[in-house]
Amino acid sequence: MSMSKKSDLPVALTIAGSDSGGGAGIQADLKTFAALGVHGTSAITCVTAQNPKRVLAIESCAPAMVRKQMEAVFAELPPAAAKTGMLHSAAVVRVVAEFFRRSTNIPLVVDPVMVATSGRRLLEPAGVRILCEKLLPLATLVTPNLAEVAVLTGRLPGNVEEMRRAAREIQRRFGCAALVKGGHLPGMKEAVDIFFDGESELLLSAPFVRGVRMHGTGCTYSAAIVAYLALGCDLVTAVGKAKGHISRAIEKNKKTGKHTILNNFYV
Repeated sequence: MSMSKKSDLPVALTIAGSDSGGGAGIQADLKTFAALGVHGTSAITCVTAQNPKRVLAIESCAPAMVRKQMEAVFAELPPAAAKTGMLHSAAVVRVVAEFFRRSTNIPLVVDPVMVATSGRRLLEPAGVRILCEKLLPLATLVTPNLAEVAVLTGRLPGNVEEMRRAAREIQRRFGCAALVKGGHLPGMKEAVDIFFDGESELLLSAPFVRGVRMHGTGCTYSAAIVAYLALGCDLVTAVGKAKGHISRAIEKNKKTGKHTILNNFYV
């Protein structure tokens, strides 16, 4: 009896912080990769002590260790697509940008994690500058929420039209496609995001799930885009499929302890 060859799983890489609460960061990314049929690899940039309510402490990894993790992954498990999440320190941002400038031409999605929902700063001010100058020009896509748009452009969008202008400004300024996430836009009945890549513009919407406050939606959304890119989708298709994934993960949410969590597996 002949054995059929098992199909290879594509590899995706996340370069991000660890979330001890399991809802965001590396943990969210790896769950998303697994749910979508992609082998997840990681380079951990920092360790956080956090739970769904707040971040208690952050400790950065040494930049050289972040570089070694990326080198180890690329040596034996070359990713088909990658993302960055929380990079935290300017030195780590610089190392990641230098690695991608020299080493690879795979799609790179930058989730520019800068500020926690609680207001705690998650990226040093010098790191924001290096992210804008060195990393975003290498990116395929950047996925800011409204607060991060304000950091990148100097203006906080207050409606969908301002989100459209912001997406175009980010694309023009940094040369990468932009996905502006409008989940925190006040007075909306739907969660609306705007994608612009210099040619195509998408308005992606899904009904709000009322009374549910989610942790890790941004991480999961960008990880889903990376998973679909690793599976061979083009960017526009990957973004559309990822919007469907995050919308279902929110809709099918689960309770654990006193908190609501995303359900990547829809079970």
